[in-house]
Amino acid sequence: MNHSIKDFIQKDSSSGILLIVVTILALLLQNSAFSSAYTHFLHTPVEIRVGTFDIAKPLFLWVNDGLMAIFFFVIGLEVKREVMEGHLSSLSKVALPGIAAIGGMVIPALVFIVFNSGAEFAMNGWAIPTATDIAFALAVLSLLGNRVPVSLKIFLLALAIIDDLGAIAIIAIFFTVELSTLSLVVAGFSLFTLAVMNYLKVARQSVYIFVGVILWISVLKSGVHATMAGVTLAFLIPLHSKDENGKTFSMAHDMEHGLHYWVTLFILPLFAFVNAGVDLRGISLEEMTGPVPLGIMAGLFIGKQFGVFGFSWLAIKMGWATLPKGATWGMLYGVAALTGIGFTMSLFVDTLAYNDTKIFHYADKLAILLGSLFSGVFGYLVLHLSTKNKKEIE
Repeated sequence: MNHSIKDFIQKDSSSGILLIVVTILALLLQNSAFSSAYTHFLHTPVEIRVGTFDIAKPLFLWVNDGLMAIFFFVIGLEVKREVMEGHLSSLSKVALPGIAAIGGMVIPALVFIVFNSGAEFAMNGWAIPTATDIAFALAVLSLLGNRVPVSLKIFLLALAIIDDLGAIAIIAIFFTVELSTLSLVVAGFSLFTLAVMNYLKVARQSVYIFVGVILWISVLKSGVHATMAGVTLAFLIPLHSKDENGKTFSMAHDMEHGLHYWVTLFILPLFAFVNAGVDLRGISLEEMTGPVPLGIMAGLFIGKQFGVFGFSWLAIKMGWATLPKGATWGMLYGVAALTGIGFTMSLFVDTLAYNDTKIFHYADKLAILLGSLFSGVFGYLVLHLSTKNKKEIE
């Protein structure tokens, strides 16, 4: 396996284990005598002011709008690298994970719509079950060690990256509110400046970061979700540059490598901590059997696995793609089930879809946790049975 891919998978697997720990911690705090302290922590006011200009938000929104922009910046760098040089760089390489990802977005959305058709506010959440949490999925896959072929790990990684790209497109198109013309002009000028810097092969990271911060602030104030700044900035970071001595280096790779540990071991766990604290005390069985929670759980657990596996099967049978090397249909189905682990990405879309209101009394968020849990356990069991006679390989 390519060393950078192997390193990437190992980092995300470690993050998945940490995500489990912080999720349990958030649930314990929210459902104990520390509930008020936990809630107070989430709503701690944080403000940055320069003259008459200010950004004032509670702590959890700084995480969701600020730190998650860095997460999407890293995702953008990963997408750019994979498209330019990696496992998405040719039609033959992108065919199977690309088609599978489409199935993994379309079918879960349709499942959710079936449950919630006609309910205008509830329908805002149609995109919640379309996401895949790459860290959690890879963490479950890592439990099986080398019994799972490398080709399947790369398939899951590529699929999840395309999934994230789909989520970014959904956020940009469907979760943009009233727009500010002035802020959009500043954002446009920032993007133009970044494009010129890229064209002129400017090789100083600090300059890109400075303009990137201006871009983030302007996008934040524009009405477009702030995470879009991270993605667009990533696409304008040079893949290859030359330093003062004329030596070629990859600025995009260096920035991705420098931020990946921060994202996987701090930003995503912190995001999970501030968003996964579901108050179980106020959730009834009646609420959990409502159309929104059922649509989310069914979308993640049923829609995801049948969408990914069904579209993969069709692509392979039609000759558009081939089964990953060393994999069986059972293994592919197990990985398809793992894509139903939406967790952080689904929680993120949920906060956008329902504006973090408590209209469903946390039943929507609990549905994400349960749908992800069912998908993880079921996917692991299918893979365990499919690989039980396969010896560990290097």
